[in-house]
Amino acid sequence: MTRGAASCWGLRVAAATVLLGTAASCSAGTVGGTASPATATASATSISTGPVTAEISQFRDNYSKQIIEIQLTNTTGHALTVLGAELTSPLFAAPITWPARTGGIELPPGQPKSLPAPLPAPNCGSPAAPETGPGAGPEAAAGATSGAAGDARVSLRLATPEGAVPVPAMAPAADRFGVLARNNSELCLAREASAVATIALAQDLEVAADGRTAVVRLLLQPRAAGGAGELVIDRIEETTLLAEAGQAPWPRSVTVRAGGAPAEVRLGIRPSRCDPHAVAEDKVGTLLPLQVRVAGREGILKIDAGNQLRGRIYDFVTKACGRQ
Repeated sequence: MTRGAASCWGLRVAAATVLLGTAASCSAGTVGGTASPATATASATSISTGPVTAEISQFRDNYSKQIIEIQLTNTTGHALTVLGAELTSPLFAAPITWPARTGGIELPPGQPKSLPAPLPAPNCGSPAAPETGPGAGPEAAAGATSGAAGDARVSLRLATPEGAVPVPAMAPAADRFGVLARNNSELCLAREASAVATIALAQDLEVAADGRTAVVRLLLQPRAAGGAGELVIDRIEETTLLAEAGQAPWPRSVTVRAGGAPAEVRLGIRPSRCDPHAVAEDKVGTLLPLQVRVAGREGILKIDAGNQLRGRIYDFVTKACGRQ
């Protein structure tokens, strides 16, 4: 291989580095005197813009599963194959890894693909004083590590259709909606809350005789004596599917202490909407949001209804709306 050919091969490898911020050029490269079909990969345009861009998002139906999406867009004029994708962020204790399928996934030119990746344990620094007011974003409660959200980077292993040797690629990951900070905040809050008590929804649903309202039971099981501190449920929020039944106001300022007695909170509910798509398009309507304070943190703790209760709630909402 000549020095010029070797130089162009180096550029082909470098071209797989996502969002590489430098421009370079190479004439129609040859290896052993034969034109390489991958020459376009080494073009100045591909290098300056990067072959793949990365963003972070999260589908609403994955909120309770702690799964995010690594969204990749191929900016070249030919297909690429992603063999592996890994997101690193100071907000999490381990890399956030897409469980790659055999053979990877193809990225057609210009077509975004979302790769689901489960979140590992969060890094929970000392909680920062929560920001208040209408401008407070999801990062406000993320603790001392919230400023590191912009340091997220995606590492990829890419291959071209020509069968080139897979090469590593690295890109900063745009997180326009604060997905990582929000999840870090929620997971750290849930960790502190679980040190005080287990909070869950009972799987039965008590439907009123007229079928228009029902009662769900929030179960509070404090940790044994010697557990850490106390937790305060300041209020319970309504959801896109469930609202407070007028004749049974939901309690406020409920305090739970480690070593205390088990308790239950009865919540009268009614449908919050009865349009035809209320149940069919529901994503988060059975995640009960609790506004809590614990161990210097405050925020929303989401209690998942679970499969059995979720089905009963859907059935109740459907029938209750039919009676209106």
